[in-house]
Amino acid sequence: PDKPDLRWIGGLRGLESGVVPATGIPFLCLVLRSLRSVDFNFHVILDPLRLAISVPQALAMLLAWRPAAIFTTGGYLALPVLVAAAMLRIPVVMWDGNVVPGRSVRVTARLAGCLAVTFESTCRALGRPRRRCFVTGTPIRDPGEIYRAAARAALGIPDDDKLMLIFGGSQAVRRFNSAVADALPRLIRKVRVIHVAGDVGYPDAVAGRDALPAELRDRYRPEKFLTDDMTTALAAADLVVGRAGSSTLAEVAAFGLPLVVVPYPHAAGHQQLNAEELVRAGAARLIGDEAFDAEGLLAAAAILDDRALVGSMAAAARSLARPGAADAVAELVLAAAERRPFPDAAHVESVSRGPALGAAG
Repeated sequence: PDKPDLRWIGGLRGLESGVVPATGIPFLCLVLRSLRSVDFNFHVILDPLRLAISVPQALAMLLAWRPAAIFTTGGYLALPVLVAAAMLRIPVVMWDGNVVPGRSVRVTARLAGCLAVTFESTCRALGRPRRRCFVTGTPIRDPGEIYRAAARAALGIPDDDKLMLIFGGSQAVRRFNSAVADALPRLIRKVRVIHVAGDVGYPDAVAGRDALPAELRDRYRPEKFLTDDMTTALAAADLVVGRAGSSTLAEVAAFGLPLVVVPYPHAAGHQQLNAEELVRAGAARLIGDEAFDAEGLLAAAAILDDRALVGSMAAAARSLARPGAADAVAELVLAAAERRPFPDAAHVESVSRGPALGAAG
């Protein structure tokens, strides 16, 4: 099939203006900003004006381009585009990855003709019938042909060593870095560790590695970010300690990994509810943010001493996995663009389950 002609419409701040053009997708910018705080400042006055200006701005963009369909994750930034799309009768497919959608997502969902979600309960929360709300899971990066043995060889991890991958995502990574620093001398004797410390935490993490006895230093690998190497780290890992963002949960499940999850305590508690879904399934253990410290990290590592527990958690993770989520969502977008009926739920389910990742070999 022909390669689709894509455009990305975003706001004034955030990573997308730098990340998206690097992929070759043209980036169009609204005057609107994402809402990140409720502080009373001059933006309280300017943001409603930006929103009002962004609607005709989005309308002009869509009139000039005339897209066949729009894909969105909803929220405040999507509102001008979705209003303009409704005026021009352009079909909209929207995806949301939280158990309970936020307020702005609930508002913008009314402007979408089809919803794709990670959790079945989200359809009920959005008041959508199943014929227009599909459980696809969370789209994740394409791992390509990646296998556990090859991933461990690439990272220099011996077959008989246990590897813990620790990353706090983009929010509140300081809590993770502090726990690693305090636990490191004891932790590294039990497991090998790959630790994503972020820009700010990386120098201290390197100093912590250099303070270890020389014979133990290669067991601890601090990184600023992993980006494209994340799939290699996941394929090689035996246990993940991380936050409960939708993408993190989806990738960990796709690789069939036990997870110790420390939900980000803010953002309306979305991560707590997301994490509880995996805990109920037996795929994760939950530690509250305020309780996560060196002892919590050492307790997490102790999971690897129980082979039966590791096996049951890994099986539970695989039962939740939807590594074909991106393909399932793409089918919905193409159906909308071509004005075809949406596929039935059973087909979307089959596509989303996709092939297992990180297979042995």
